[in-house]
Amino acid sequence: MTSWQRRSLLAVFMAAVVATPALAADPLKVGAYPANPPWEYKTPAGTFEGFEVDVVNDVAKRLSTTADFQDFGFQALFAGISSGRINMAISSITITPERLKNQAFTQPYYDSDGAILTKADSPVSTMEALKGKTLGVIASSSGEAWLKKNGAAMGLTDVKSYNSQDNLMLDVKNGRVEGGVGEVAGFQYAMSKTPGYRIAVRIPTGEHFAIMLKKGSPLLQPVNDAITAMKKDGTLAAIHKKWFGTAADAGSSTLTAMPIPAE
Repeated sequence: MTSWQRRSLLAVFMAAVVATPALAADPLKVGAYPANPPWEYKTPAGTFEGFEVDVVNDVAKRLSTTADFQDFGFQALFAGISSGRINMAISSITITPERLKNQAFTQPYYDSDGAILTKADSPVSTMEALKGKTLGVIASSSGEAWLKKNGAAMGLTDVKSYNSQDNLMLDVKNGRVEGGVGEVAGFQYAMSKTPGYRIAVRIPTGEHFAIMLKKGSPLLQPVNDAITAMKKDGTLAAIHKKWFGTAADAGSSTLTAMPIPAE
């Protein structure tokens, strides 16, 4: 083979390499609290399902990769992000000014409020009726943050902390706490599966859920762009319909493209 032929073959080979799509990136390491339906939960087979699982799987597909979901306690998600053990975290994580100081967030994809969950036969129907009563809350959740900010002024100072929603709801049913403070959609979903509860008080907290990443993560912009595309092509609307059975509200963050939140 002449040197000219070798050069020609090399040129053809290089052209083929350039024309071949890049291999998929490494799987996204995603931390998720495994007992947080409808946002995320583990099936008996050990796989993750849920609203946010569908969101992240679609994001990964748009980034030509896959998602590797890993079990984390809610509090451990923040350390997992900071240490780099995981690339991102989901678990109905609310964007807050305090969290933005240490973590990064994509644009939100769900708007929510807080709620007080009680037994179905509880006489409680106002916040005033809870004064002096024991309330339960998930550790490090937005419900805990709300209680720390507002509880003293409302006489809601007897608070018991929990690591899981299941344990919190069990203590509500057994009367160990008067009510549970948490996110309304998560409680409503749990109530559809387990009767015997009601939303006694809705708390207008104006929460916005998003994917959490490490500050300065190179994934932030691509992931945010993927979420924008999901909103524009109707994918997020379809995921909302799948998990809640209703259309997302017009003007909500599920349908409206937004920028990355700034600190």
